[in-house]
Amino acid sequence: MTYQLPPEIDQRIQSQLALGIYSTPAEVLTSALDALDQRNEERRAIQEGIDAWRAGDTQELDDFDAEFRAKNGVQ
Repeated sequence: MTYQLPPEIDQRIQSQLALGIYSTPAEVLTSALDALDQRNEERRAIQEGIDAWRAGDTQELDDFDAEFRAKNGVQ
């Protein structure tokens, strides 16, 4: 599959390649898409929290802290 990228996008890819972190344009694009996936997941999680808060699904901070610490093995 071949894509024609706008010159400004191609220049940004070339700039990333020049840093020496990535070996190919595909690696640059994969990293960018991974970052977008992570950002979208974070947005989804934030929205879930907002929806739960709006629905009244809340708990006291001390209760949450104790539950979080127990669940994650934090002292």
